[in-house]
Amino acid sequence: MNDILQYQQYYASVHFSTDDEVFYGRILGINDLVSFEGASVKELKKSFREAVEDYIRTCESIGKDPEKTYKGTFNVRVSADLHKEAAHFAAVHDITLNELVKVALTFSLDRKQEIDQVIDKKKRRLQAT
Repeated sequence: MNDILQYQQYYASVHFSTDDEVFYGRILGINDLVSFEGASVKELKKSFREAVEDYIRTCESIGKDPEKTYKGTFNVRVSADLHKEAAHFAAVHDITLNELVKVALTFSLDRKQEIDQVIDKKKRRLQAT
């Protein structure tokens, strides 16, 4: 996993600005835009923790749930061939395409570490070319 910080149950994307020579990030999985920055990794991590704690306090003071609300629905775009293959697989196994996607997501998320390794290997291979 690259360019991600975690504090408590919150995650943040992290970037580096060459123009400003500063690390910066934003908290993910919330309904608001909360950013933070630091001149060093240590400062960045401290700023992230402070941003999370401040956001939680602010939400508590105004009676707002700090977590982003997810509807449980999303669109997935795949190739026509993959769509066809998945639809056939679901039909043969007497499940809906929706159920197949749920199983695939659950299976994948239960194996996060293995998937991270595959993704990292693929990235290294692409960078070598």
